[in-house]
Amino acid sequence: MFAGTGSDVGKSVIAAAFCRIFKQDGYSPAPFKAQNMALNSFATPEGLEIGRAQAVQAEAAGIPCHTDMNPLLLKPSADTICQVVLNGKSIGNQHAIDYFTSNNKAVLRKEVCSAFDRLEKRYNPIVLEGAGSISEINLREVDLVNMPMAAHANASVILVADIDRGGVFASVYGSILLLNENERKLVKGILINKFRGDLRLFESGIKMLEDLCKIPVIGVVPYYKDIHIEEEDSVMLHTKNRGSQLEKVNIAVVLLQHMSNFTDFNPLEHDERVHLYYTNEPSEMGDADIIIIPGTKNTLHDLQMLRKNGTAQAILQAHASGKTILGICGGYQMLGKELLDPTGIESDLKQLPGLNLLPIRTEMEGEKITKQVNFSIVGGKTSCTGYEIHNGRTEILSRIKSLNKMENGFTDGCFTENCYGTYIHGILDNAEFVNMIIAPFLIEKAQQPSFDYFRFKEEQFDKLADHVRKHVDMDLVYKIMNEPQTPKGAIR
Repeated sequence: MFAGTGSDVGKSVIAAAFCRIFKQDGYSPAPFKAQNMALNSFATPEGLEIGRAQAVQAEAAGIPCHTDMNPLLLKPSADTICQVVLNGKSIGNQHAIDYFTSNNKAVLRKEVCSAFDRLEKRYNPIVLEGAGSISEINLREVDLVNMPMAAHANASVILVADIDRGGVFASVYGSILLLNENERKLVKGILINKFRGDLRLFESGIKMLEDLCKIPVIGVVPYYKDIHIEEEDSVMLHTKNRGSQLEKVNIAVVLLQHMSNFTDFNPLEHDERVHLYYTNEPSEMGDADIIIIPGTKNTLHDLQMLRKNGTAQAILQAHASGKTILGICGGYQMLGKELLDPTGIESDLKQLPGLNLLPIRTEMEGEKITKQVNFSIVGGKTSCTGYEIHNGRTEILSRIKSLNKMENGFTDGCFTENCYGTYIHGILDNAEFVNMIIAPFLIEKAQQPSFDYFRFKEEQFDKLADHVRKHVDMDLVYKIMNEPQTPKGAIR
């Protein structure tokens, strides 16, 4: 298990690295995170929902993702309310205070432990990921994902610390000191992440940590800039690539308050023909050739905010001037004539007029659609892949061209001359679709070949594995993994 001294220390990426390393070394690894809180999710081949981070880790391991890899997913829909997804299916919304203080923890603990037990029978080793800090002592009794899960799994725990944020000695030593005696026995190694500078300057620091904690440091992994693995959090999106570039196709992603599945746009970040930026400033919409309205966990609320801050008007003006508008999932729903949520699936807003760029009408419904899809783009023959995760059924109100033809014969989305809407996440992973929407703007732009995102991701996983392997004592890691452990469930 890779547990952390805090949030955002790099646990997810380190876990992905070890999934690829173990695969390279001839094992059959699989990722596992008992409970994840994220707006980024993914659909499994069975049409169920898990956290995107575990889907990425499964990809690094070279295996299909499964709900047993992330049996419990919390999707925030407001500051204190989350949708609870158990074994891939939504079981309703819950206030944070109710979730953490209710008596359902025994049931949930049984579910996540059962998921691990099933996974352990199919793969070896299991690469577990913790959540936040392992030392949130006020939540110890209700913790499903850190040390109690490590005890159930009989896992060797590697404590990951982010040295870039400072205070690494206090965070490591303090985290271990706050564990109880049985929990401390499970921590078998320390990994220092995101180091900048000359590694030789930290050699004395390694010895100090080992002397303090009586636990070996398995490695010090340097900070990197040239390896691109999908991020789990959208905190820094607004700082990425601001402004426009004359020689490239400028694409603006509307930065929604409840934006979900922002990983849809990773392929565009690495396409040499494209300059991608995220914004909620109306003045920056006019610089874009293409504006994308992404998915959201609260469609009506975010549409209301677009109107309040002037972004909706900027989108309409851009469309009128010939710019291309693309809506994905919730963004697609916003492009229609009307959105209805009569039973309060997402919020207290019952009805709002849409942007009226596509002749569609959407009503939110309780049953969520989650599935992987194979499709071809209108007029194309190439088989493409993606996935759907959405509430709501969309009705097309007049004759209009469908955007995609599904493998099962149904259709998805629709389009006009310069406006496209689709429910398919991952549609931008497919070069054929990207080529189609940027083609009108390439005439006077720099010409570059199409971008193969699937090959790119494989290259990045291998680069990440090489980087981590170079700076971690893998002989020590394998030795730790093979040491006898305490009996399963000893601290639960």
